[in-house]
Amino acid sequence: MKNRVTGLGGFFFKTKNPDQIKEWYKNHLGIPTDQYGWTFWWKDEHGNKCSTQWSPFKEDTTYFSPSEKQFMMNFRVENLKELLKVLKEEGVTIVGEIEEYDYGKFGWILDPEGNKIELWEPVDSVFLEDKDS
Repeated sequence: MKNRVTGLGGFFFKTKNPDQIKEWYKNHLGIPTDQYGWTFWWKDEHGNKCSTQWSPFKEDTTYFSPSEKQFMMNFRVENLKELLKVLKEEGVTIVGEIEEYDYGKFGWILDPEGNKIELWEPVDSVFLEDKDS
């Protein structure tokens, strides 16, 4: 597979009070936060609109499990199913099963230090439709 990762899909981290930390980032860094954090829009090499998500999670979230780290990265990928197949053949630990939503497909792996990494085959147009309504 040539293009395994096509960009940073998001950065997620644990915090005691997600609403308070979003307000701090909004007030001091001018980040336009919403209930999910902040969606940063950019264009890929082909001029397509793409998104990257910055999201604080409550410190007791189990979404990062089995990792006990305070953060989780999300990488954008082109063909999640094929990539997970290749990664499994390479001996990479796969966590759970692929989950599909209208905004994309998700899969998870662990790196050698136990960091959970979310892989996302996005459908950015869904976010753009929501934005236009």
